[in-house]
Amino acid sequence: MSILAVDQGTTGTTCLVVDDDLAILGRGYAELPQHFPRPGWVEHDPDEIWASVLAAAEQALAAARTTPEAVAITNQRETTVLWERTTGRHVGNAIVWQDRRTAERCAELPADLLRERTGLVPDPYFSATKLEWLLRDRDPRGLAFGTVDAWLVWKLTGGRVHATDETNASRTLLCSLATLDWDDELLDLFGVPREVLPEIRPSGADFGQGELLGLTLPVRGVAGDQQAALFAAGGAKATFGTGAFVLVETDAEPRHGVLRTAAARLGAEPPLRALEGAVFVTGAALQWLRDALGLLDDTAESEELARSVSDTGGVVFVPALTGLGSPWWRADVRGSISGITRGTTRAHLVRAALEATAFQTADVLAAMPQLESLRVDGGMTRNRWLMQFLADVLGIPVETAREPEQTALGAALLALGERRPSPVGERFEPATDVSELYAAWRDALGRLLSVS
Repeated sequence: MSILAVDQGTTGTTCLVVDDDLAILGRGYAELPQHFPRPGWVEHDPDEIWASVLAAAEQALAAARTTPEAVAITNQRETTVLWERTTGRHVGNAIVWQDRRTAERCAELPADLLRERTGLVPDPYFSATKLEWLLRDRDPRGLAFGTVDAWLVWKLTGGRVHATDETNASRTLLCSLATLDWDDELLDLFGVPREVLPEIRPSGADFGQGELLGLTLPVRGVAGDQQAALFAAGGAKATFGTGAFVLVETDAEPRHGVLRTAAARLGAEPPLRALEGAVFVTGAALQWLRDALGLLDDTAESEELARSVSDTGGVVFVPALTGLGSPWWRADVRGSISGITRGTTRAHLVRAALEATAFQTADVLAAMPQLESLRVDGGMTRNRWLMQFLADVLGIPVETAREPEQTALGAALLALGERRPSPVGERFEPATDVSELYAAWRDALGRLLSVS
């Protein structure tokens, strides 16, 4: 049996055709244009999201030379889409999870209620204030809301199914984590009528019959990208892409700064929960160095540049380019680069960006249950220098996944109806004491937090 797994991410869409042994038969990728209409605003065109899915799926199917039996979906979470039910036309651009336009509104919200009811914090990251913003001057009658998964299910099924899964719903600030259903008190708080909301289903459920590139396939297996990667990892993981996300499947109560969220489950399993720490900017820092400053031709250069210098030359980068996530949750903080001299080179800046990825991960893990090792996945895990530095900072072994695209494999496992970990790739043992470097980064972070 083969599955077409669609991984619709922030910067692009990856599609994999995999068999039931998780061997990759075909792969496709299409970039997704980013839109920045104002400082702090980040948007996607929903039609461009769908076009990227079609392009990536076409590549994957052509390479696989086989017809899959089902399509599974994993997606960037929290990104908010609003469209007309009768026409299927989107109402404005999607507001991306990185968008900070609702920061002032979030400061007004009842933090204790939201934490107790949803496991989350009042932050622009989540969907509710984005949807509230989109609905502010509109009649909600005849409109449909969804995170990206629901938009893709709608497109695949020709509007016959308006549904999301528990993991995506749990990231909206509108869903009770206890009942895994939309919460009336929260709907009233944000002025969201229940009629615009999708049905919530378990991640391993069926989501209707879909049509894609001339194929009619069941849509089965839907989960937010981080929960899909957790499903593939088997209990605890960190995914490094645009941001970094650390999840541990547990019913334990969270410590300060980490979130509770729904974990992906097969249809017959009882509801599952996880703790999550979210770092907003990791790979996005390299993209910024490439696109805004022109210091990189390709982010893959970062490993070679980091190895070309013995240290950062005193440069410390706190990449709060869209505020700070776990464990600080400070939407108002902006990034900083300190310690620059005339001797600073692009290699020092790139290395400082990579080091910041490891330091931010350590901050999150300090608020999580103690781990004996960390399973990692995502595009940045191809950077072996970063993986070794991460093991040094954390002081525990770091294991990469054999296939970096664990989000897609997690979705495929959900579609297959199987719970089993994907194969391990390489193991990095702690080798160097870098505690002084971490302390210097924490000093820079503390100064930034105190003045913002």
